[in-house]
This record gives sequence, C-alpha cells and structure tokens, in this order.
Amino acid sequence: MKKSTTHELLARRFQVMGQHSPVFYEQPLHLVRGEGVWLYDKQGRRYLDVYNNVPHVGHCHPHVVETLNKQASQLNIHSRYLNDNVVEYLERLTASFDDSLSMAMLTCTGSEANELALRMARHATNAQGVIVTDFAYHGNTESVAEIGTGFMPEAKRTKRVKAFAIPDSYRGLAGVKHEELAQAYAAQVRTAVDEFEDAGIKVAAILVCPDFANEGLLNVPAGFLEEAVAVVRKAGGLFIADEVQAGFGRTGKHMWAHQAYGVTPDIVTLGKPMGNGHPLAGVVARPDLVENFSKQAMYFNTFAGTPVSSAVGMAVLDVLANENLQQNAISIGDYVIKGLKRLQSKFELIGDVRGLGMFFALELVLDRKTKLPAIHQAKRLINIMREKGVLISTIGVTDSILKLRPPMPFNETHANLLLETLDASFEQLIEEGH
Repeated sequence: MKKSTTHELLARRFQVMGQHSPVFYEQPLHLVRGEGVWLYDKQGRRYLDVYNNVPHVGHCHPHVVETLNKQASQLNIHSRYLNDNVVEYLERLTASFDDSLSMAMLTCTGSEANELALRMARHATNAQGVIVTDFAYHGNTESVAEIGTGFMPEAKRTKRVKAFAIPDSYRGLAGVKHEELAQAYAAQVRTAVDEFEDAGIKVAAILVCPDFANEGLLNVPAGFLEEAVAVVRKAGGLFIADEVQAGFGRTGKHMWAHQAYGVTPDIVTLGKPMGNGHPLAGVVARPDLVENFSKQAMYFNTFAGTPVSSAVGMAVLDVLANENLQQNAISIGDYVIKGLKRLQSKFELIGDVRGLGMFFALELVLDRKTKLPAIHQAKRLINIMREKGVLISTIGVTDSILKLRPPMPFNETHANLLLETLDASFEQLIEEGH
C-alpha cells in the first residue's frame, strides 16, 4: 500500500475520484482508525466525532465486529437460500414497528431503500406523482435523485415531483401567524395534489424524513404532518417515512421518529445506522404492499439480506438494548440541549437551538430579528471546531445550521468537551471579527 502525506493523498484522490468528490473541512482529515465516539488521524491525533450516525453504536464496536467476523468465517450467501439469521433479524426488526408494518425487504443502501419504496408505492397506486419538501435529499439513484430538490439537477427537470416549503416553525411563512403555520404548510401539499391533477398525474406518495433532518432538524408545526398525509391519502397516495437519519432510537423517546406523530406510515425506509458501517438498509411496509409488489415485480438483491448482514443488524439491536442507548439519547440529549441554550444566551449568533434525542441543530443568524443566515460564520466555525479536535458539520438551505449528530454512546464527558469547544470556537470567531 502506498503511503502518502495528507496533501499527496488528496492529490491522488483528485486523480482517481475527480476534483468535485466532496471532502469535509478546509484541511481534509486523513483518518486511519475509529473507536467509540473517537476518530484518529494519521498523526495519531484523536477527534471527538459529533457528526457520524453511521457508526450508530460507536466506531468499531467490539460486539458488532466480533459478530461480523464470526458469521463471515462460517457462511455468507444470498437470500435465495434459507438461513435463520435473515428471518430472525427481520422478525426482531419489524417487532419494533406498528403491527400494520410487519414485512420487510432488505437492500444495501438507503438510496436503494428509497428507490424500492417509490417503486412499491407507484405499483400499489398505479400513479406517478411524489410530493417532497423543497429542500429534500433521499439518495442518489436516478428516481431518488428526481425527488432530491435540495441538491439534484434531476429534480429540476421532472414533471412527476412536486415540492412544498419546508415546515419550519422558526422561520415560518410571511404573513402567517405561528398558530396557523400547520394549516398553511398543509395547504401547500393540497396545492401540489391539485397541480398534479391539473396535469393529469395521480399522486403516488408523500415522502419525508420525520425529523426533517436535511432541512435543518426542524421543529415541525404541530398537526402539519398528520394533515399533509391525510390530504395525500384522500388523493389515493401513500405515506413513506425516510428513517435513514432518525431511526434506531436516535430520537430517544421513540425507536422511530415517525412514532412521535399521530399517523403511521405505509412504508418506512431504513439505512445508514442499520449496520453500524456495514452496508445494510431496507424497507418495512404493510404486508399487502410487499406481497402485491413482489408478486408482479420480483425483487432480488445479491448482497442484501445475507447471513452476515443480518447478523450485523442483530448485533446493532443487541448493543442498543444491552447498553440502554435509547435512554442515553434522552438523558444526554437533554443535558446537551441545556448546555447549547446557555451558549445561545451568551452568543447572539445562535438564533435557534433544536434537538431530538441525540441529534442537535444550532441555527446561526446575523440578526435575531431579521434571521439573516450567518453562512460564512457557520462555515468558519466548523473548521475552527475541527482545528480544536471536535467534528461537526452544517445543514439547511443556506448551510448556516450547525449539525451535531454523534454516535449513540456519547456521554456526559463527551458532551462537556463538545460544549467547551463550541464556547471557545464562538469566542475565536468573534475575535477574528466575524
């Protein structure tokens, strides 16, 4: 294996992956090892990981690694053969959902899961139209890119996708009172349905992340999602909940973020944390949807639903339960939110503090009255944090919202380091004249 400096490795990367393959930070990290909530670079420096939700139960968790190695040394085949692991895993997984969501289909990535969900919804409804937010991201296959209103060029060209404004109770809608926001946003969903009908297109589904993470981890106006889903269902469409970011207990109070609402999805998509870094994802749905789709359109995925993947998935569920990580998301989540609000009272740049279990967002603004996004300050701040050894990122329409989403074993000691580093980084930002 060639050994390179960080600069040399970046140059080699550009040669084989292209100039526009994304990397974090102005000085990209050259990482070589991970353990728990920590990442280590080539020089041996460790960084507190407050960003990655893929290593859900911690980087290289011993139980997950041991389980993977043990099963990989015994058998790994595709799902056309019978294997106890696959069935047991899906039984355990679906048991955490509403009784109506009792069947599952496995994939390798969240993109594949959302692609499969769209195929299933369109097959069941004999319709094509899909409704999403106006800053959505749900993966990178062609049909999923088509609903990627936040980033994807395909979304600008399609006629079978309509978008509604992100349901943001912090910024709201011009001229709309706070208590009327839910109905106002739901009215936009109704308009999307009407526009589809005018174009001769039937509605297949509304697809959203229940935590609206990519949009900024929004505090959704109460009643909005229930009303929006009712509008879509009345038009014959389904509700698809994308739990790729919010699932597996991250919200603390619920295993799945959609369980906080008064409406149950028809289809749920899973990914990222499902395999703790192993490529494991899937769809959980009503049995009639799975059976009817599978009867007409055989679904098979060579690398999905293998004994190894299923064993890894079960190991993740084991750790979540044995280490009480869902409760940890509640207690540490509350602790972090209190600390972030103390910082908000100290720094005018912090316009809003939002949290959902072990997931936090700080919306930075130049003025709390006008709520003008502090775009450059947010970008500078994540780089200062990186220099100080804590890794975070940004989200939102203008990339002015700090995204804090650590692995689930994050504890009070880690939280204190995060809060202290944020405090020092905001101070440095001010000293630099930002």
